[in-house]
Amino acid sequence: MPFVVTDSCIACKYTDCVSVCPMDCFVEGPNFLAIDPDGCIDCSMCVPECPVGAIYNETDLPEGLRHFTELNAKLAKHPGWKPITQAQAPMPDHAQWREVEGKIDMLKTSI
Repeated sequence: MPFVVTDSCIACKYTDCVSVCPMDCFVEGPNFLAIDPDGCIDCSMCVPECPVGAIYNETDLPEGLRHFTELNAKLAKHPGWKPITQAQAPMPDHAQWREVEGKIDMLKTSI
């Protein structure tokens, strides 16, 4: 089962996880990262690197976050979303959004 990025990443976009991914399966959008399920080998190396706990194994997703499995798969194929393989600075206002829950309405899918 692949790993999935959830709403804790929205408006923060920490990229520590990207640096340790042996398969380069992260894709980047305007304010969120997603994992391409076709590339994920279920290694879990990204999980401890996420400072906001946004990454889950698909089988461990809390009920209220299960829709992120389909969303990650969809965004991984989005033409405007590109692979990201190196860490970069988080979003400018990341600190104010770090502890906020339920940010799905803030997700930007187009640049």
